[in-house]
Amino acid sequence: MLAPYRRLFTRPGTVAFTLAGLLARLSMSMTGVSLVVLIAERRGSYALAGTVAAAGLVAVAIGMPLIGRLVDRFGQARVTVPAVLYNLVPLGGLLLCVRLGAPDWTLHLCWAAGSAVPNLGGMARARWAYLLRDAPGDRHLANSLEQALDELCFMAGPVLGMVLCTTVAPEAGMLAAGGAGAGGALLFAAQRRTEPPTAARHATATVSTGTTDGTRSPLRVPALRVLTLTFLSTGMVFGALDLTTVAYADALGNRPVAGGLLALVAAGSCAAGLVFGTLRPTGPAGARFLRGVAAMAGLLLLPLAAGLGGAGLALLGVALFVAGTGTAPTMVTGMTLIQELLPQRQLNEAMAIAVSGIMIGISTGSALAGALAEHAGPGAGYWIPAGAAALALLIALAGRRHLGTGPRPPGRTASERTVSATR
Repeated sequence: MLAPYRRLFTRPGTVAFTLAGLLARLSMSMTGVSLVVLIAERRGSYALAGTVAAAGLVAVAIGMPLIGRLVDRFGQARVTVPAVLYNLVPLGGLLLCVRLGAPDWTLHLCWAAGSAVPNLGGMARARWAYLLRDAPGDRHLANSLEQALDELCFMAGPVLGMVLCTTVAPEAGMLAAGGAGAGGALLFAAQRRTEPPTAARHATATVSTGTTDGTRSPLRVPALRVLTLTFLSTGMVFGALDLTTVAYADALGNRPVAGGLLALVAAGSCAAGLVFGTLRPTGPAGARFLRGVAAMAGLLLLPLAAGLGGAGLALLGVALFVAGTGTAPTMVTGMTLIQELLPQRQLNEAMAIAVSGIMIGISTGSALAGALAEHAGPGAGYWIPAGAAALALLIALAGRRHLGTGPRPPGRTASERTVSATR
């Protein structure tokens, strides 16, 4: 099954940027649990940990598309290096404030100040899109690989962060995440030969033709608005599924097992992503995306049935693994659609917008599931991910005429082809 993926790495430089990006993304998956454990241990408040995490999540969701626009304009390395070095300052400030017993508002301020987070996953996908601009089949394979790597990080990262925080020191998880994230991002930025070109070369053509296509937000593309709203609902699935599973395991007196159950969700998605990448894409990407969202909505009925039926943790684990297989095809095809419908010069910003939608959805889903877990039975929270998946399907169906656009030549819009023809 893995044989097709080997040909991706025959291109020079692909192994280096993939491994560097993987290290940086692993640190991001460690941060959430490490932050919660740190504040809960040092301040004795899960509520404070939740609000600090939410403040950082909202700030990153706002800042990430802005960083993406800068990356498209000035290049990945020129933006990533100063952004990563800057983010070490609020991280150090947070650790210092926690240690010294500073007021709670300082924790919110420090963590929200670290909003200049480059979207390493999006930048890796942008590199693949550029390197594979003439090989759409391999682009599908690369997107599947990146999704599997994301899931691998979310299987290993939280476990590693928890182990460091509980066996070394409460600050160890955040320190390791900060160090690995900065090191991985700097190594990623150093891989210059695979870095896509910036939008600077389009500026003269844009001015000479009197268009402003290069300065407009990618959100002016209707398909990206549909995809972002769908991803926001998908993010609600992730957030609600995580919190509800923890609450369910806790209600059965086995809270430590929750981490393993959540790893099963990621494992199901990882396996599905690897298998999906080996399948030859058939039909328009928009139609494949609709099928993926429909499958996700259907499979998420399994945890709901297990939760409402009072199933044990073993049966719930099986349901979560199977449900996880529905998310990877949706994410892979969604990112492929973005690469087909947006020009190369706007890919980083467009994918950052999509990821911001997921992050906002995660925060919303967690809040809704937490409120439901407080006032209903432990399994009732699974209504939230099932309902969010159904909402994602409704949004995708409502916007299907925008998603049905056929693939464009990679990295070029209609206006760019006109400019090229006049040269």
